[in-house]
Formats: sequence, structure tokens, C-alpha cells
Amino acid sequence: MKTVKTLFFALLVLAITPMATAQTADEILDNYFENTGGKDAWNAIKSIKAEGKADFGGQIFNFVTTLMLDGRMAIEIDLQGQTFIPEAFDGEKQWRTNFQSMKAEAVDEETSTNYKRNEANEFPDPFLNYSDNGYSIELLGEEIVEGVETYKIKLNKNPIVVDGKEEDLFVIYYFDKENFVPILQESTVPSGPQKGVKVETTFSDYQEAGDIFYPYSVGIKYNGQLAQSISIENIEINSEIEDALFVMPEGETDEKKD
Repeated sequence: MKTVKTLFFALLVLAITPMATAQTADEILDNYFENTGGKDAWNAIKSIKAEGKADFGGQIFNFVTTLMLDGRMAIEIDLQGQTFIPEAFDGEKQWRTNFQSMKAEAVDEETSTNYKRNEANEFPDPFLNYSDNGYSIELLGEEIVEGVETYKIKLNKNPIVVDGKEEDLFVIYYFDKENFVPILQESTVPSGPQKGVKVETTFSDYQEAGDIFYPYSVGIKYNGQLAQSISIENIEINSEIEDALFVMPEGETDEKKD
């Protein structure tokens, strides 16, 4: 009887051990933030200003992306000697420069509302305090991505409205099992002319930026075809940012009509 009991408990320990040592989605995120500076350092960020070069189909241009804690955002690019803002968010609405008229115009209300529900709340990282934004996460398992063992995590965001109808929104991330940093993000364009197109974003070359580590190289593919390569050359954390950067110029066009 003693032998049977010993065997039973031995099998019980073997059955429990994998469960005890397996990573949960939250534990993976804890390791991610710990390896990239710690949550205190991430939570201390009020602004991020990244400068670098982007290669869009062979056309290379300088860019500056500015992100703020309150959700405001602006992307400035210098193309053939002309500087303009292709995308911005002033805290309430999105706006952009029309490439034909070179004048600023507000995007449609639906797009702005969707941005406010999600991306505007994701600074400085979509996984930091994710539950405060109404998000949830799921560990979908493990997967090898270009020879790298990864954890596959699903980030469920807030529903968006597409053509007047509410739809679910989620993004899949692949975290390097060795370093616990995301190396790939998968999503699908939810609306517009490219609706349904699969988007793959790769992250690499993690370097120190202030008190955190940040990916300095980003690649974007649409349906498997490389569309844009981004190389960050400098990142400023909590630098002085002029409020006027995010404000749509007065006297420009009204909301864009689709």
C-alpha cells in the first residue's frame, strides 16, 4: 500500500509541476516590462519623440513621431524638402494633410471615435495597464517565428464602429521566449479601401531610450509584401513639446467626406 501511495503522489507532482512552471500571459508581460526598464520607468513616461528615416517603396524620407500621455499624436515627414503632417490627433479628433491640396483636413467622425477608444489610450505601450483601458489578453500558446521560439498573445481591444456597425478588434503579438520582447505583431485592416488586408509589423534592434528599451527597427508588411521599413535614429523621453504641434491649422478644410 505504501508503494502505491508513493507512486500516486509522485504522479501527482509530475502532473502539477508543468502547470506551476508554465508562463501565464500576465507573467510574460511582467517579464517584458522588467527586461525593458521596469514598470516604474514606463509609467513615468509623459512623452516620446522619435526621429529617423522611413523607406516607403524605395522612397526614403525623414520623419518625427511625437506621442503624448494624454493621447495626442503627430507624425511629421520631410519629403523632397517639404515638411507636413500626414497624421495627427489633437485629443478629440484626428486630422491629416491632404497630399493633393497640401491643406489640413479632419478625418471622419467614425475614424476619430475609434482612435479615441483604442490607440489614444495605449501610450506608451498597449500592454501597460491594459485592463484600465478595457482591454483583455489571452495566451494562445507557443509558436516559432522565423526560427525564434515565441509566446503568442492576443490583445483584445475595445470594439470599433465600421460603417455604423460595432465590430470586435484584436491584435496578435509574438514575444521572444528568451528576451520576453515582442518581435511580431499581426492585425487586419478593419475599415476603408484596404479592409481585410493582413498587416504584419516586426520589431527588432532594441536599444536604450532614456530609462527603457525600445525597438529601433520596424518593418511593415501588407499581405506578406514589405511596404515600409522604419529606422529610428534618436528617441527623446519627456522632452518639451509645443502644444501647437497637435492643433489643426485654422482656416483649413472641414471634415473629410468619404
